Amino acid sequence: MEEPAAAGAGSPPANGNSNSGKGKQAAPKGQEAFRNQRRESEGSVDCPTLEFEYGDSDGHAAELSELYSYTENLEFTINRRCFEEDVKTQVQGKEWLELEEDAQKAYVMGLLDRLEVVSREQRLKVSRAVLYLAQGTFGECDSEVDVLHWSRYNCFLLYQMGTFSAFLELLHMEIDNSQACSSALRKPAISIADSTELRVLLSVMYLMVENIRLERETDSCGWRTARETFRTELSFSVHNEEPFALLLFSMVTKFCSGLAPHFPIKKVLLLLWKVVMFTLGGFEHLQALKVQKRAELGLPPLAEDSIQVVKSMRAASPPSYTLDLGESQLAPPPSKLRGRRGSRRQLLTKQDSLDIYNERDLFKTEEPAAEEEEECAGDGERALDGELDLLEQDPLVPPPPSQASLSAERVAFPKGLPWAPKVRQKDIEHFLEMSRNKFIGFTLGQDTDTLVGLPRPIHESVKTLKQHKYISIADVQIKNEEELEKCPMSLGEEVVPETPCEILYQGMLYSLPQYMIALLKILLAAAPTSKAKTDSINILADVLPEEMPVTVLQSMKLGIDVNRHKEIIVKSISALLLLLLKHFKLNHIYQFEYVSQHLVFANCIPLILKFFNQNILSYITAKNSISVLDYPCCTIQDLPELTTESLEAGDNNQFCWRNLFSCINLLRLLNKLTKWKHSRTMMLVVFKSAPILKRALKVKQAMLQLYVLKLLKIQTKYLGRQWRKSNMKTMSAIYQKVRHRMNDDWAYGNDIDARPWDFQAEECTLRANIEAFNSRRYDRPQDSEFSPVDNCLQSVLGQRLDLPEDFHYSYELWLEREVFSQPICWEDLLQSH
Repeated sequence: MEEPAAAGAGSPPANGNSNSGKGKQAAPKGQEAFRNQRRESEGSVDCPTLEFEYGDSDGHAAELSELYSYTENLEFTINRRCFEEDVKTQVQGKEWLELEEDAQKAYVMGLLDRLEVVSREQRLKVSRAVLYLAQGTFGECDSEVDVLHWSRYNCFLLYQMGTFSAFLELLHMEIDNSQACSSALRKPAISIADSTELRVLLSVMYLMVENIRLERETDSCGWRTARETFRTELSFSVHNEEPFALLLFSMVTKFCSGLAPHFPIKKVLLLLWKVVMFTLGGFEHLQALKVQKRAELGLPPLAEDSIQVVKSMRAASPPSYTLDLGESQLAPPPSKLRGRRGSRRQLLTKQDSLDIYNERDLFKTEEPAAEEEEECAGDGERALDGELDLLEQDPLVPPPPSQASLSAERVAFPKGLPWAPKVRQKDIEHFLEMSRNKFIGFTLGQDTDTLVGLPRPIHESVKTLKQHKYISIADVQIKNEEELEKCPMSLGEEVVPETPCEILYQGMLYSLPQYMIALLKILLAAAPTSKAKTDSINILADVLPEEMPVTVLQSMKLGIDVNRHKEIIVKSISALLLLLLKHFKLNHIYQFEYVSQHLVFANCIPLILKFFNQNILSYITAKNSISVLDYPCCTIQDLPELTTESLEAGDNNQFCWRNLFSCINLLRLLNKLTKWKHSRTMMLVVFKSAPILKRALKVKQAMLQLYVLKLLKIQTKYLGRQWRKSNMKTMSAIYQKVRHRMNDDWAYGNDIDARPWDFQAEECTLRANIEAFNSRRYDRPQDSEFSPVDNCLQSVLGQRLDLPEDFHYSYELWLEREVFSQPICWEDLLQSH
């Protein structure tokens, strides 16, 4: 069997030149050159364990700072000036923080009255004054903590005085402003000047949502009541208006259609994500809802809290090829090689007899040959680009823990497997079907209780499987749906609770394909691996200044700002899609499947793979931020003169929180789309996702590695025996970290699901079930076959029928032909009845 070729072009084989002295002298130089080349192209590969705590969002200050681009920093001063000019005319000789609460409320009421003027310029000045209040009246504060405190206080005050409703009306006006849209369409280049009014309105609304959403123990009863009222106001239709999230979704689709290229899409997406999180709930709230719903359905409680299990997991060291390909390609001296193989032969006799380690050294690199890897990567990238070109066409349809606490947790880490194994009802039925065919010769369908005629070991196996049987909420919902389809009359009409999630789904239902396509188009444009295309959408309208930079320093600052802008867009879309999928799955499985199927049809799977087809370690450790320009720091201190060194310095963190958060979200999204879907799993195989996902294992973060390993596990049976033999360390990591399904032969490829599959039929069946669900629950035509029938003769004869206009001309002829000329045999009628 041939040894794998080295990754570098022209490097010798692993066993080449090992006997010559010249080869021994050249090896260290070649190894050093190889290391340098790898580090230059992919950055340092010595990645430490990243102390990252996954949550709903980043810290409060970081989430507020990401609302603003660095290009907007000059507007902080404009907002302050507008407020100070206005407050001088209303309040004499006092600053905002010196006013009593009643005086502050009276001033806010005056501001809202002055918003109702015809002049756009005057409205903009008043809106900027309100924005300055929402930003924390930083001109009167001495520290960043004070700014954040007063920003939160002012946002509650603004909400209690009705500011959000007033700004919602202004937002409707700006969305429908055809003059601004046509002006932006005529311009060859759009800048932040084209979206000034929209940016001010959206900033005020985002600050109010983000500050009120944040819960603290010190909040007063009035604030807690205001928070719940605000959540209800955003969740439900008020005054026959659609929920606020639907308005933001319509802005996204309008932006992607090209009708409103001046929309500040980053602010829209951030606000949409936070509104969905605020109204539906974050990940911890989801877990609580799941426990509650299982109890309501009479299902046993969950074996573990998945959030806590993932937090307690430790990152695994990546496979050897990800550390340094050069070391693994250079062979040891022959004497050591012979000794090592000899010891292996003595220790692994049983494994050799099973043909697991035959013709392969376990300690060699897992990486395939360089030519094969390059060919796979090239083919995969071409396939991804081909799929993603379809997106450009018009659619048819808290602080980190200390080191001491971390070390204490690691010492206390349990030695067993982290997850309790699960077994589906389908798995038990399949196991019994095979056993009955083998020992009895016939099957009993879905009967899992009758074990007559089966040997004792089969009884024990079934007992063990039933002990770990897991019934999901989705299983119950699918069963109920099947019963409602079979017996619609006897079971009666389903009572659907009007939850915020249900109301959002009803509002999104008929435009959901357009919403998903629009989000994926923006995600494609923001992905770092995307190539610039003339027909792609412009997502930089709210970051590019009116005058382009003329110095190198200004260009560097703008470059950092653009990259940061794209990262924030990826973060908001990935978190939004994941939240929607998880909430819809809990609300009803077919709502989840409907969204998932449209994401798959819009090429979400190749898009995510294309995103990961880059140096993920460099993306996660990228420092596209300038700390002195971040809010609220930039509002307190005078901005220092920027230098090249200060721009390149960035922050002192070992990784970028938002980028790692985005990567985990996208991996979780990919898992949601492909789990138990063999046709979609085959898409991962067709697009050659295995080498792309394996490269992501370089990042030493437990949660990211877990979801990468899950994606690799579901496709191992399709990758062939040689791939499994070549990637034993990855297989071991899967065994250690991913939940086990007891009779799932994922590591051997013997499962029936690995055989040829009618993938199109699988998706069509799922689509038929989804359409039946949506039609039954949301489409209720009056003339259906199950509508009530009127049996009263007087009522039926008294109904007014719409007759054709010319009917009275031929009425007498119709009576003669159809009534009078037809003989009626009354005796036959009486006898037949």
